[in-house]
Amino acid sequence: IVVPVYNGEKYLKECIDSILKQVTNYSFEVICVDDGSTDSSIQILRTYEDDSRIKVVREENKGISGARNYGLKMARGKYVMFIDNDDMFLPNTFQYLMKYAEK
Repeated sequence: IVVPVYNGEKYLKECIDSILKQVTNYSFEVICVDDGSTDSSIQILRTYEDDSRIKVVREENKGISGARNYGLKMARGKYVMFIDNDDMFLPNTFQYLMKYAEK
């Protein structure tokens, strides 16, 4: 899951928590690409670095497409998903999507 982050301090914690709370039989990685935020986004992301599923990287501002592409290059999974830093997943989103992806 690639999360491009730019000045997302207002919703970022809720976004990341909605990912980490997913109940799923599948393993996943979360690649958070801070795109040169000028707010406290990078500090919020750093609080998640102890979770082995989370990778935090920072780059100069290249826009949302640049951040997504950077994260895509780092992704190692069979499937890739993007979520914006102001969005949240509903419970069981991963299980639901993977059920159809595996068909």
